[in-house]
Amino acid sequence: MLENLYQRVLRFADHKHAPLVLGTIAFLESSIFPIPPDLMLVPMALANKDRAWFFGILTGVCSVLGGIAGYAIGFFFFETIGKAVVETYGYTRAFIKFQELFNEWGFLIIVIKGFTPIPYKVVTIASGMTKLDLGTFILASSVSRIPRFLIQVAILWKYGDQMKTFIERNLKFVTYGFMAILTAGIFALKFL
Repeated sequence: MLENLYQRVLRFADHKHAPLVLGTIAFLESSIFPIPPDLMLVPMALANKDRAWFFGILTGVCSVLGGIAGYAIGFFFFETIGKAVVETYGYTRAFIKFQELFNEWGFLIIVIKGFTPIPYKVVTIASGMTKLDLGTFILASSVSRIPRFLIQVAILWKYGDQMKTFIERNLKFVTYGFMAILTAGIFALKFL
């Protein structure tokens, strides 16, 4: 099953709608969607090395734009949409703790959290809910999200052929490893 899904994403990398889908996932992940765009970015960059940098920039920019949507949810709609998103993913406790630190360390928190596997939507919604300066939010998001995806692309660009071979030989191990990192990030957010 994993092999089939991986091969489908690799084939999809050349499809004319691939950038639109990748950008949409990156946008939605920063505000409401639980699946990180890395799951599409990595196979697409491996399958189409000529467009890898474009995919990385697209993912980063769409992630920042989605972050602005998450900020708007927190700013304008926290009591309705924002609270529901936070509660749906079980982040209520983490969100309260996050709010306490946010006013003092907002910019730095956004930069650090933007690089981690911790779900970014919590950061974006909290930024709007706490009324962090929008310019500060956009700058911090840009400083973390765009380089985060470009670093991935740089690694894939340099070691792509070896990584593709490794991933294809160890697809289950790589998938479980990625899921473990993502789960650890979610766990850290919920319980630390």
